Amino acid sequence: MWELYDRMIEGIPHDWKAEEIFRGTSFACVLSNNGLGIAEPRPYDLRKPLQTKNLEGASLREVAACIKSWNFFEAATGLAAINAYYNNIDVARGFGVTISESLHIEDRIFDPFIMSQNTIRGKKVTVVGHFPHITQLMAPICDLSIIAVHDPQQDDYPLSAAEFLLPESDFVYISSSTLIDKTMPRLLELSRNAQATTIVGPSTPLAPVLFAFGAHDLSGFVVKDRNKAKNIIRGAENTKIFATGQKVAFKIHQYQQTGGHKG
Repeated sequence: MWELYDRMIEGIPHDWKAEEIFRGTSFACVLSNNGLGIAEPRPYDLRKPLQTKNLEGASLREVAACIKSWNFFEAATGLAAINAYYNNIDVARGFGVTISESLHIEDRIFDPFIMSQNTIRGKKVTVVGHFPHITQLMAPICDLSIIAVHDPQQDDYPLSAAEFLLPESDFVYISSSTLIDKTMPRLLELSRNAQATTIVGPSTPLAPVLFAFGAHDLSGFVVKDRNKAKNIIRGAENTKIFATGQKVAFKIHQYQQTGGHKG
């Protein structure tokens, strides 16, 4: 079950360092090689952390290995380290990800739920994670089921329903936070019969290896304004993290067009 995590970590170059590491209430953050990786912590920190030393200056691989921690706050730092590499603008472009030159771009252009409106019409769709406005946007046009990751809302299914719902779904959307709680590998396995499986959220690594495990689309986020992002995470500025960069859609065919020689 660790293979997905190991392969993402192994894809990070040995000479990349974790230059800055910090965590706010909404995001963990790791800075490396002018790239800023972020991840949303999950509300579980009762387990002892894997690392107690100061990791600033350590190899990015070492910090990324914290993704394996069962202390989910520490695991979020590990995922942020993974994203510091894969969601680095230059690295992502090398994999075939389309990233604009402007500082900001309209989020709706690459919003996975808006982009798929015509494709999912009349289909059976399951979303793991209750995203904002998801019911209003998708319920009128498809047979929608929502599985709560945490903070369930009315009519949401529990996570255990994934074993029954995902194998029967035409389209699946999985919250990137499931990488932190370690349910992602099983959720991808359960979704193998879907026409398309999308990993969604600002914590999504633009890591091509995820395609090998069943993902068809990586709907992630690239930070362009590092200073603003750090201020938001630290609480110095009160605005949404999406004001600091660009949502991106990285589809498997984009990677295949590059020859699939990286990652």
